[in-house]
Amino acid sequence: MDDVAQVGGKNASLGEMYQKLTAQGVRVPNGFAVTAEAYRMVLDDNDAWSQLHEALDELDPDNLKDLQTRGAKARAIIAKSKLPETLQSEIINQYAKLKAQYGDDVSLAVRSSATAEDSPEASFAGQNDTYLNIGDEDALLNAYLRCLISNFTDRSIHYKYDNGFDYFKVDLCVVIMKMVRSDISASGVMFSIDTETGFKDVMFINSALGLGENIVQGTIDPDTFYVHKPSFEKGFRAVLKRRLGQKEQKMIFTDTLNTDNIAVEYTANIATTSAEQNHFSISDEDVMVLADYAIKVEKHYSKQKGKHKPMDMEWAKDGLDGHIYMVQARPETVESQKIDNVLKLYHLKKSAPVLAKGQAVGTRIGAGKVRVINDVKQLSTFNAGEVLVTDTTTPDWEPVMKIAAAIVTNHGGRTCHAAIVSRELGIPAIVGSNDGAEVLVDGQEVTVSCAEGEIGKVYEGLVEFSVEETDLSNLVRPKTKIMMNLGNPDQAFGFASLPVDGIGLARMEFIINEYIKTHPMALIHPEKLDQKTRQSIADLSAAYADPKDFFIKTLSEGVATIAAAVYPKPCVVRMSDFKSNEYATLLGGSPFEPVEANPMIGFRGAARYSHPAYAEGFGLECAAMKRVRDEMGFTNVILMIPFCRRIQEAEKVLTVMAENGLKRGENDLQIYVMCEIPNNVILIDEFAKLFDGFSIGSNDLTQLTLGVDRDSEIVSFDFDERDAGVKQMIKMAVEGAKRNGRHSGLCGQAPSDYLEIAEFLVEIGIDSMSLTPDAVLKTLRQVLNVEKALNKSK
Repeated sequence: MDDVAQVGGKNASLGEMYQKLTAQGVRVPNGFAVTAEAYRMVLDDNDAWSQLHEALDELDPDNLKDLQTRGAKARAIIAKSKLPETLQSEIINQYAKLKAQYGDDVSLAVRSSATAEDSPEASFAGQNDTYLNIGDEDALLNAYLRCLISNFTDRSIHYKYDNGFDYFKVDLCVVIMKMVRSDISASGVMFSIDTETGFKDVMFINSALGLGENIVQGTIDPDTFYVHKPSFEKGFRAVLKRRLGQKEQKMIFTDTLNTDNIAVEYTANIATTSAEQNHFSISDEDVMVLADYAIKVEKHYSKQKGKHKPMDMEWAKDGLDGHIYMVQARPETVESQKIDNVLKLYHLKKSAPVLAKGQAVGTRIGAGKVRVINDVKQLSTFNAGEVLVTDTTTPDWEPVMKIAAAIVTNHGGRTCHAAIVSRELGIPAIVGSNDGAEVLVDGQEVTVSCAEGEIGKVYEGLVEFSVEETDLSNLVRPKTKIMMNLGNPDQAFGFASLPVDGIGLARMEFIINEYIKTHPMALIHPEKLDQKTRQSIADLSAAYADPKDFFIKTLSEGVATIAAAVYPKPCVVRMSDFKSNEYATLLGGSPFEPVEANPMIGFRGAARYSHPAYAEGFGLECAAMKRVRDEMGFTNVILMIPFCRRIQEAEKVLTVMAENGLKRGENDLQIYVMCEIPNNVILIDEFAKLFDGFSIGSNDLTQLTLGVDRDSEIVSFDFDERDAGVKQMIKMAVEGAKRNGRHSGLCGQAPSDYLEIAEFLVEIGIDSMSLTPDAVLKTLRQVLNVEKALNKSK
């Protein structure tokens, strides 16, 4: 890494990894660097400097036509240059050494490596050219010259201007290395940090079939994987979270080379098969190899820099030898540059019709008038402050991207060009919307929100929003634990920086409803379903070993993602609490559910878990939670039983859980019970013998204390958590938990909605309260004030 000035960022990093990390098991293809000195020699020998100054000295980079005209002149100057004989000879000699190492049939990757590349301030990602599968000396020399030409593409010139680099002082070095044959396998990009939220405990991996250009350019929707670093380093080997991408096409090498002076075409995109689209492009074992690489690379560079250094990496799997290789590593240049301890949260103040959805890039909100651009020739029509909507972007688009209020693309994943540049510019973007460029029209006012989790939404009109900034560096924490209610795994990393003491309520229902979509019993008994439903389930679970594997992995990874956001702090996960009418709406649900007059107080919660109508489904839930704790390493997960009416019911449930591998006390497993039925309060001393803690559900406790169906609109005026009787019930529950040395918490909506309830909970000495994320900061401050007042009164 000390040689960046001589060989450029990419070369320096590859050499660093090859020399320092191959002994640790990180595979890096060998190669050699053609230096900055060689670049200057080419320009010196061809008297190119004065010509380049003539072409570029009067350039106005923001004048697109001027940029295109002068850029073309600069490229033509390099294109007509001749390579000095001594340089040609040295390149050919080094090529011979690679043949000696890998065999005469080794093919080469020829990649640009700028001297300003991969600096902490700018990545230069996609700015210069790469040429692949080079197989002879003439093609090698030709590819080298073409790399030099790419130092003066319009996009590269403008990028240097944007980042304050002198066009004439960024030398173009070149990497010449063994070609990793990912064209017949898979390739991708990975980060040792979550790119959208800056959450440092995970690594994020993108993968697709074929060469990696499709991922970088955003022409496909790749597979994505997350791995949790702390649990991986403790020896657990499991994917934290995954998403199957469409992978509509893959880039391969063409059989023929069309070499016309400097015009060379090596690759082509072909459509992927339905089988390729419906299965992940790499195995879980491959993901673990990549995770191992990422941790070792990050540790090496962090040690070198003397501080934590998140990394942006490229990898490729060789279809010939089956091995995975690191082919690039550079510092992550966006999240790692942000100021620590300043929490910035964007909130929509209203709702509006959703026009389009896709993968969210960043966590911001932007608004403006739509400008649909279908061709690079239309870029000059774009105005500052508009929302750029297009099929996909390339580096040529960057001059207009930087002045956009937001960006929406039809194609691409979270490491495509549009995502990388938007992240770097701090502009909200939605990629992979599929039809954004078709449904959004020029001049239409829209709001682009990336503040609601992984799914970004384009709302109709200019929707009002707010930005909340909090300096966390000097934030005092109250004695009462402030926890968070969270059911959506897609939001978990975005809320990881909130000053909470854990997750007080993680609801399974969201994960089952949004990601599994299927009734658990339908997965076990397909014979009770019609053919259409069976086919829908087969389509949903195609990427998994079988439908049950689909349920267990999807639920466990969803829960683990929430637990990872607060690890090693506690994460209380409530077992499923759908009502029978809600379960019936799931795919394949109606054959397994009764029709009840009042499902709110019917076949729900603990009553289901040992009942023959659902016991097998509960077994799948238990298998998922056992995987979370035992195989994925999230022993911070505490399980919680909802709507447990009687002591006998509690004993049954605990027996069933133990039979399914979840025995209280084993592997430090704690099991809580929801305290939401008056009988839970009345018999709290008996319940305390069976459970480790109580979480008061203020919604149901209010319903059953006041006799008000909380689903009924006509008597909603009588539903009030602040009623004296309800508060007395809560107080009795807290006192009972304390009397028995058990944890007491409240996870209902009340303290999020009413600050006086939060004050009441502090006064009665509750251990914790769990709030909706938007209420955490204001309630935390209120709790601090109440605790101060109580201390003064004492």
